Amino acid sequence: MPSKDLRPIIQDWPFESGQVKVRKIRGLDNRVKIQMRIDLGVLQMETEGRPDGERPYNYESLLEYHLARLESHKRRNGTDLGFTLSADDCLAIRDESLQYYHRYLASFAMEEYDRVVHDTQRNLDVLDLCSKYAEQEGDRIALEAHRPYIIMMNTRAKALGAMASGQYLTALAHVERGLVGIRDFFKKYADSKAFNHSPETVILKALRREIRRQLPVDPIRKLKQELADAVAEERFEDAAQLRDSLEEFLKQHGGQ
Repeated sequence: MPSKDLRPIIQDWPFESGQVKVRKIRGLDNRVKIQMRIDLGVLQMETEGRPDGERPYNYESLLEYHLARLESHKRRNGTDLGFTLSADDCLAIRDESLQYYHRYLASFAMEEYDRVVHDTQRNLDVLDLCSKYAEQEGDRIALEAHRPYIIMMNTRAKALGAMASGQYLTALAHVERGLVGIRDFFKKYADSKAFNHSPETVILKALRREIRRQLPVDPIRKLKQELADAVAEERFEDAAQLRDSLEEFLKQHGGQ
């Protein structure tokens, strides 16, 4: 009988503190799997559906199951009033969300940003569901402290995906929306002044600066600035050439 000891796998793939080490392998079922090296071993996850491959109540996830319950309740009653999630329901959903957390970290390390967006949005949906329908107050706020982090990861994935396609203005818009979401959280749950010092805000503002550095320079604005600098520095020959260049550019582009 083959040994079930994981030591050979662990020794061939050493853990490194502070690094997210991930890889893809092909499983015995011939499907691609994601593996993440952690300090005590290896996590293995499916690339689609629930990371552990289970289908609770024949749904993709417990979240999907409870959303279906909610819709059924609305159809029967014409309202969501009376729909609740028990303490056990919320605990099981939180445990499930941890699986998606591991997968979106792995996906981010592999620069698979669409998967990160999907899994982070899925976990944000969990927070929204529990905060609205949990029977107990503790379950309504149990995961809320993680909302800024999830928003930040969702935003980074959207922005980096847009940047990879050269869509820098779209990337910038994603970051601005993410910062608004985090600011709203701090207004609701904490001192709004804490927003500027939160790690999530710091990360997104740094990303915003990076995007702005990579935005294509407006050629008209650039020429006008160079012309103004040349005049201010009394470089009149350069100024004349820049003025001619600006007039020629405006002529070729319809005066825009």
